[in-house]
Amino acid sequence: MERPAWAPQGIDISVPSVSRMYDFYLGGSHNFEVDREAARKAMEFLPGLPKIMQANRAFMRRAVRHAVDSGIDQFLDIGSGIPTFGNVHEVAQAADPGAKVAYVDHDPVAVAHSQAVLEGNDRAVIAAADLRRPKEILANPEITGLLDLDRPVALLLVAVLHFIEDADDPRGAVAELREALAPGSLIVLTHASYEGIPLPKEEAAGTVGVYKNIRNPLIMRSHEEVSQFFEGYEMVEPGLVSMPEWRPDTPHSPEQEDPYAFSGFGGVGRKA
Repeated sequence: MERPAWAPQGIDISVPSVSRMYDFYLGGSHNFEVDREAARKAMEFLPGLPKIMQANRAFMRRAVRHAVDSGIDQFLDIGSGIPTFGNVHEVAQAADPGAKVAYVDHDPVAVAHSQAVLEGNDRAVIAAADLRRPKEILANPEITGLLDLDRPVALLLVAVLHFIEDADDPRGAVAELREALAPGSLIVLTHASYEGIPLPKEEAAGTVGVYKNIRNPLIMRSHEEVSQFFEGYEMVEPGLVSMPEWRPDTPHSPEQEDPYAFSGFGGVGRKA
């Protein structure tokens, strides 16, 4: 398999990557055939996956604009993936040119591509780190050199927690990050769930099996389980809801939306 110029040396391009599969769902070009093959297999069971990802991105953009409107000008996006159009720094800096954004990802392709995208932007950085090790994130010089954690920060955990198994204590990691944030900080979070998917659970479970087979288990959590990640935060209205229902830009009728867009949950919380 020929290695594209943008693919870092040292990575195994014969193994599917969650970040590159996500890029494929969104119509991006930074993915390999092995990623496309795995994504197409997942879509055999859950054909609305691209629509779910689009709803996820649209939610993220609305939440970032809400954060800027709330006076926040610092963003910490963990599990940021491969930059695509309308990424956090583009949305935040369009609303506030002084906004600072620190991206974090453990995928070498995501990190390398982010470095290329962010070249020349002195208010945005990318750090190679893993959400399962929050101390390393909080001590990373790229992050500490850009963000002032003594001031409010918007912490983005968008479509990342469902790739962390309970054995790796995702609630503990989120709590540790919360404790490091200043009062007035926000958490912006989305999570996959069987709830809302317009298919029987038994059918949708086929997609979970695809991710398990590529050794990136997809953990589907209930509304109650996802709400536990907001412990220590006050929920911003309308609370933890399906992503299109969180402060839509225009009034909409759920019947007019693709039903897959209502799969899973999104929410924003504020640290008192």
